[in-house]
Amino acid sequence: MRILLSKIYFFTVIALALSGYISSPIALTLGFVFTLFFKHPFLEKSQKSIHFLLKIAVVGLGFGMALVETIKTSISSFGLTLFCVILTVSFGLLLSRYLKLDKTLGHLITSGTSICGGSAIAAISPIIKADTKTITMALGVVFFLNAVALIVFPYFGHLIGLNQHQFGLWCAVAIHDTSSVVGAALSYGEEALNIATTVKLSRTLWIIPMSIVSMLLFKNSGQKIKFPLFIALFIAAIFVHSANLLPEPITHTFVTISKHLLVVTLFLVGTTMSISDLKTTGWKPIIFATTLWIFVSVISLFYILYF
Repeated sequence: MRILLSKIYFFTVIALALSGYISSPIALTLGFVFTLFFKHPFLEKSQKSIHFLLKIAVVGLGFGMALVETIKTSISSFGLTLFCVILTVSFGLLLSRYLKLDKTLGHLITSGTSICGGSAIAAISPIIKADTKTITMALGVVFFLNAVALIVFPYFGHLIGLNQHQFGLWCAVAIHDTSSVVGAALSYGEEALNIATTVKLSRTLWIIPMSIVSMLLFKNSGQKIKFPLFIALFIAAIFVHSANLLPEPITHTFVTISKHLLVVTLFLVGTTMSISDLKTTGWKPIIFATTLWIFVSVISLFYILYF
């Protein structure tokens, strides 16, 4: 009976994820809840599917990016984005070593914090061959900080006296995931929302150089560097959409399916986690991610106010 219930739970959540009824953080949480009550009936298959589904999802998301518009936005906010990405990645590497954090976990959290949260983690994890435990921890702390950002960013924005333009830029650079960027900016005003959304989209392009950096950092001695096929396909998808080689309804469908697949994958990631894994990892990832997030929030605000 328990096995039957576990399968019903498992496939019900997958169906909800594919239908778009649950978000990424909820899917990850439901996956972890699953491990508390049931023995995984498809553990090996789930573990094998995760990296494959992540790659498909990342490629599909490329069909939602218009190259010309994104580059225009990137140019206007290039200085701010470059400043924050370089300093955040550099500080992340140093802090990770100081805390003696697992190299792979530290890199995933740094990638998610410096670029675009869950999407960056999804893109980078197959490149550095991160296991599901590491992916779960990275996603968990990033999603938690996103929830905090929804509350604290508008408060501090009003407290400091940021205008709509300044707050939109701050959200786009210092908050990880698009949903949280939109939520925080929307509560501040329409102009802030428009700026935050466009700049956040351009920030996603940094997945490409970050992928190359990840390959170099995690290359074994004597190993030849191979550019990941799925990142090449991600770039190709951007060009296909930008050149209007496919009708808009088709590319829109690809993006929608990819987003739903990403939610399914995060549920699968959650189902492979356990309480013992969390105890083994300890508090270091949370301390690391929080410190890194505060760092990027402060330096980006400094740049926006004084440059």
